[in-house]
Amino acid sequence: MSKPRIVVVGSINMDLTTSVPRFPEPGETLLGTAFATAAGGKGSNQAIAAAKAGGDVTFIGAVGDDGFGTQLRSTLTEAGVDASLLRSVNGASGIAAITVDSAAENSIIVVAGANESVTELTEDDLDAIARADILLCQLEIPLATVVAAVRHARDNATTVILNPSPVQDLPENLINAVDILIVNRTESEQLGPVTDRVAHLVTTLGSGGADLRDHETTAHADSPTVTPVDTTGAGDAFTGAFAVEWVLDRRRALHFAAVAGALATTVHGAAASSPTRSSIERHLQ
Repeated sequence: MSKPRIVVVGSINMDLTTSVPRFPEPGETLLGTAFATAAGGKGSNQAIAAAKAGGDVTFIGAVGDDGFGTQLRSTLTEAGVDASLLRSVNGASGIAAITVDSAAENSIIVVAGANESVTELTEDDLDAIARADILLCQLEIPLATVVAAVRHARDNATTVILNPSPVQDLPENLINAVDILIVNRTESEQLGPVTDRVAHLVTTLGSGGADLRDHETTAHADSPTVTPVDTTGAGDAFTGAFAVEWVLDRRRALHFAAVAGALATTVHGAAASSPTRSSIERHLQ
């Protein structure tokens, strides 16, 4: 199998996850039940998910010169992601403070750190984007950089997938260059009519699976029944897997991604929860 070439331009954070029986009320001190650190950030999560799903993945982003930065770089390379274009800058790496309750729901606070420094693309970055099958972006780095990456991809016939999270208004020159938009139900409602302007709209529905609106038709993929323990990163696992399978066999990309997203909820942590291609294939069969 020829590996799809996926370039991810996005964020990379250290996730600091606290498990609690329930979310605290304002002003309340609550005893947690567990604490863990793990690599995260939507860009990094999706890059690792794509690599584990069978992609040849290159990540473009930035970490700080702190201890987290070293760990984050190692996490990418150990997952098989090419981190040669990952920059190291002075200051702190990005972090995400995550709280997960007993029902596997989560709340997240992100501090961008080094991710804010990704304000321009180098010649090597642009060359990697031009040679890729898929450019995959999110909105956790400066918007102008996302726009520049997407426009360069469009100019070089690289398919653009955008996961517009955290959701915000999308400028004309961005939405006009997107081939596939991947959103959840809340993001779809917040973006409104702008979602009608992309050729392919994927809407994730949690345990309800996902829909794909392609021109005038809509397809649906059910999500397999699993016992979730942590929903953090499930959407990123879906997106990374979808990007890979869209190149290999777009007829089953939605089903492939729905399985990946569901399996990701059965493991704690974001990056670590992304399933391997063989695991996804077993559940598809």
